[in-house]
Amino acid sequence: MTRPLGVIFDMDGVLIDSYMPHYESWKLSAERRGLEMTEAMFASTFGQTNRAAIPFLYGDKFSLAEIDAWGDEKEELYRELIAEDVHAMDGVSELLDSLAAAGFALAIGSSGPRPNIQVVVDKLPGAHHFSAAITGSDITHSKPDPEIFLKAAEKLGLSPGDCLVVEDSIPGLLAAKNAGMKAIAITGTAGVDQLTVNSARVVESLREITPELVATLISA
Repeated sequence: MTRPLGVIFDMDGVLIDSYMPHYESWKLSAERRGLEMTEAMFASTFGQTNRAAIPFLYGDKFSLAEIDAWGDEKEELYRELIAEDVHAMDGVSELLDSLAAAGFALAIGSSGPRPNIQVVVDKLPGAHHFSAAITGSDITHSKPDPEIFLKAAEKLGLSPGDCLVVEDSIPGLLAAKNAGMKAIAITGTAGVDQLTVNSARVVESLREITPELVATLISA
């Protein structure tokens, strides 16, 4: 590697399979308020912070204080579920080890609150390679705004053009594009056509990502 490069990972659907814990915690917290949370509604909020997702789904029904209280409750439920068993995505440990060995700086850029990320980092194989983590607690603007990835690059001491993002959501891929970063999209939460349009490469597994591929995409 001729110059320092970085890789910024989204967490949910990229580092861990947290689909069901997130859905169940949203569904239960919505039911407590007499509201419906269908799977389609849940999927439409991928990549958004709670402050963005709740008004997006339910309009102006709730004050900011009520939104924050709901979000806190939902995240507490989520942490209770995820702490029982962190489902690492296949190939996570090997990919993080290989990128770190090749000299890449690694960061997490996730819209989830910091306590959620900490629960995962404490249990995720290879998480010790991350030197920075920007979370929903650290940003003002939700994806597709580039703030989260720009802050992650800054934490790594790198320019945006020297970083690549690994994402699974369309808002996340758009955030990477808006940050001036190349992105690798992982299938699972969005259609392949949408992923292809908004990324430099689409993969079905982390095992398809190599240090050589990342370096090539950043330099392209």
